[in-house]
Amino acid sequence: MRATDLGQMVRGFFNMNEGRARYKTIRKRVVEDSRIDGIHVCQLIAAMLIASIGLNVDSTEAVIGAMLICPLMGSVLAIAYSAAVVDLKLLRESAIGLLVQVAVCIATSSLYFLISPLSSTTEAVMSNTTATVWDLIIAFVGGFAGALGSSRRQEPYTLLAGVAVATSLMPPLCATGYGLAVRNFVLGASGFYEFLINVVFISFGANIVLTLMHLPLKKDLDGDGIISPNEEEEALTLSHTMRRSLVIGSLLLAIPCVFFSAQVVHRVMTDDSTLFESFDTYDTEMITHELQIMYPKITGYSIGTVDTYDAESDTVNTSVVATVQSSKELSASQQEDIKDLIDLHVEKLDEVNFQVVEKEK
Repeated sequence: MRATDLGQMVRGFFNMNEGRARYKTIRKRVVEDSRIDGIHVCQLIAAMLIASIGLNVDSTEAVIGAMLICPLMGSVLAIAYSAAVVDLKLLRESAIGLLVQVAVCIATSSLYFLISPLSSTTEAVMSNTTATVWDLIIAFVGGFAGALGSSRRQEPYTLLAGVAVATSLMPPLCATGYGLAVRNFVLGASGFYEFLINVVFISFGANIVLTLMHLPLKKDLDGDGIISPNEEEEALTLSHTMRRSLVIGSLLLAIPCVFFSAQVVHRVMTDDSTLFESFDTYDTEMITHELQIMYPKITGYSIGTVDTYDAESDTVNTSVVATVQSSKELSASQQEDIKDLIDLHVEKLDEVNFQVVEKEK
């Protein structure tokens, strides 16, 4: 086989225009999926309630079900499409629509957690407030797959449902609402940052696919029905500017995410001198991070076994004891939340001690 034949075969495998729908069909799908009406808002509220309950009771099935019916992905893909074809009007409408949906989601989630009798921070909540590089990659590849599916001749609903589950747009917003409801603004901000990471990198991945398909730019910038040479040149310049801005903005937004991921990898690689020997039986590093997100006043956390000798039975009893240190005294409800969180990760937890350690002056 000649090199030219091999090259043509490889290009054929990665030909994104094979099976592509007409440009008008792609645009129609994008616009329809991003449109907000009464049914759309009701569907969004229902999905948020299901997701909030799922996070509240630590139910993965409920969270997945909520993501399947969540309509947020439509607006995100519309933003990517608008940037690819330089449709400023659609970009503005899609961005405003996404902001409205985000407000509805956070309000619904906050209201639920305010009235919910279950106020403890579950593992599901905490897992959606820590953005890592792996979340970033999933969002990017998910956006890539979502745009690819939306551009096919066949209806893309099955593929988009899978993308919606993989990219997890709703759970971080639920965690944001939870943080606001319990007045833990650090936790809420962490959840919203993970949501932003997902939105931006879904848009980034989708924009790459749509750009590679050479979708026609909207060159009639003033909307008068006539494309002048100046408008054509301006549309091309604007296209390059928007694409460059998306790349730079995505990279800047990812800096905290990359920094945190590097810290996690470094801890794993250096703990006990070797990767294969580093096994944290009680998830100390992860619990410490989660506790400090919940309550910044916590300064330290440790856990281990304590042996006590029982003279009557002549036996040694082993207990699993955790110690939480804080700069200020924690309230009774805060201590209960912390005990619940530790108990989620540590089996057969016997005791949790709380210590107030004042900072040295």
